Amino acid sequence: MSRTTTSPPDPDRPPARPLRADAERNRQRIIAAAQEVFASRGVDVTLDDIARHAGVGVGTAYRRFANREELIDAVFEGALQHLIALAEQALAHEDPWEGLVQLFLATGQDFADDRGLREVLLEGTQGEARSAIAGERLTPAVSAVLRRAQRAGQLRDDIEPTDFPLIQLMLGAVTRHSRNVTSELWKRYLTLILDGLRHDRDHPTPLPRPALDQDEFEQTLP
Repeated sequence: MSRTTTSPPDPDRPPARPLRADAERNRQRIIAAAQEVFASRGVDVTLDDIARHAGVGVGTAYRRFANREELIDAVFEGALQHLIALAEQALAHEDPWEGLVQLFLATGQDFADDRGLREVLLEGTQGEARSAIAGERLTPAVSAVLRRAQRAGQLRDDIEPTDFPLIQLMLGAVTRHSRNVTSELWKRYLTLILDGLRHDRDHPTPLPRPALDQDEFEQTLP
């Protein structure tokens, strides 16, 4: 797939006039439909596909969004805000390690459930600029969670914020290959990874999922 680029909003551009109530309802309906389509099929779909899923005319979709790129930005702005909120919730947890585990589990579930989210934020298939901007906004919140666990002596000192998206990318690969066999296999490997990240582990954590048997493993192969 060819890469596309997007630019951050122009601060000098005058704000758009508020939409009429019916126009705003259609806009939100299209965004909700796009969230569902992107999650199940990825973002390599057309605006026509999303309009059909939303139950609106194609002309209505194009009046609200000039192209698919505008719609991707609208959908993943909300997704990014959600991920930042998850990091803030983890930072507020009374136990630094449990907050870190909570962040990995919550974001891991989002990436497992949403193919489009993985493509945009982890795989960068929809524009380096878009994924870079997302990283810049998410990294400070994730960094705060990691540093807090390190100061508490619970997380390895050599873990860096750049490790977080790469771990999620690994888990996303597990999800992509095993989805038709078992949808939660990624949690087994997250548990193994967390044990490797922990500084003060006394014993191995029980794994939440069994390993695949040979037949199941062969079903995950390309």
